[in-house]
Amino acid sequence: MHWSYDGCSNSVCVMAAHENHQRVVVVGGGYAGVAATNRLLKDSPHLSVTVVNPREVFVERVRLHQLAAGNSTATVPLRDVLHPDARLEIASVDTIEHADRRVALGNDTTLDYDYLIYAAGSRSRPDVIDGADIHGWSVAEYEDAHRLREHIHGLAAGSVVTVIGGGLTGIETATEIADQRPELDVMMISSDSIASTLSDGARSKVLHVMDDLGITTISDAAVTEIAEGKIVLAGGQHLHTDCAIVTSSFVASDLAQRSGLATDADGRLSVDATLESESSPFIVGAGDAMTVDEAPLRMSCQAAVPLGTHAAETVLALIEGAHPKPLSPKFVGQCLSLGRRKAVFQRTNSSDDVREWSIGGRAGAVLKEQIVSSTVKFALNPKRGFTYSWS
Repeated sequence: MHWSYDGCSNSVCVMAAHENHQRVVVVGGGYAGVAATNRLLKDSPHLSVTVVNPREVFVERVRLHQLAAGNSTATVPLRDVLHPDARLEIASVDTIEHADRRVALGNDTTLDYDYLIYAAGSRSRPDVIDGADIHGWSVAEYEDAHRLREHIHGLAAGSVVTVIGGGLTGIETATEIADQRPELDVMMISSDSIASTLSDGARSKVLHVMDDLGITTISDAAVTEIAEGKIVLAGGQHLHTDCAIVTSSFVASDLAQRSGLATDADGRLSVDATLESESSPFIVGAGDAMTVDEAPLRMSCQAAVPLGTHAAETVLALIEGAHPKPLSPKFVGQCLSLGRRKAVFQRTNSSDDVREWSIGGRAGAVLKEQIVSSTVKFALNPKRGFTYSWS
């Protein structure tokens, strides 16, 4: 490095030079990782920001049920949503060597960092049901949904598709398949009531559409085993199926645990109210893969984008020697598609507690599509310069 005198003191010059060459590694190119990267480079082009992601595409995870049903690719080129100054490393991350501030990649290379944003995301957890890892299907990740799409495409009329899990992901998956492939028999099994996180009015809208689509529903029934051509319930009942899709359990990436970082019991990176890791002052969490003061937020695109932006703002504050702002969640609602023609938007308060107001039907579908489309076209579009954080 070459130094020149420009009228400032040596200490100020050293600090400025140091800040102008900060290296930030972002682990994960999903909603949180992209939002963090774009916020970092929006006003700080001097930063060196490297995004590590296993794919060259950005996965619209909120459309993976559409990919499975065959009416969406659920991807856009990752470069289209990343700031042009971001460096992209297509690789998996083996471990984060936080004591040395280094990331070991699956291609046998390493990356050094001054700060790291941990946005490793979440995945399905097949081990909650015996046989699910062999005989079950998933929509949790791009590769899962793509394999499921191929399987569903090959099913003959009258085949039984069983969705296990009555939450939002399960409902979207079941209704999308029933809407696109009406010749299939779609069934949903839930360990509690279907759409239990919604208000009574919103739940009624959901169940009405599921009934119209001919979906058979079984509530308050636990699935204990998935085998070839069948599902076994807790009471011993056997049900035939040609495709068992598990949507009942999502878990954070295990990267933090593998790296010896502090996590909660489910493997989420433990961070404080500013999103700083409890294990390292140089690691900041974002998205599904972390828990704030042992209180995990709902895994969602709605949370991931502002969390990514907030994580970036925390890093920028730390670089400047300022105190980062604490997180202040501002949830708005829960929305779920019910096929291509109907959907439900459920209003919530900022803490994500549901309110009675909801909108459904065609109007709900239009609103849902606007929300999903605007995330890529507006919220994550580096040309727009839009940022939204929970500060």
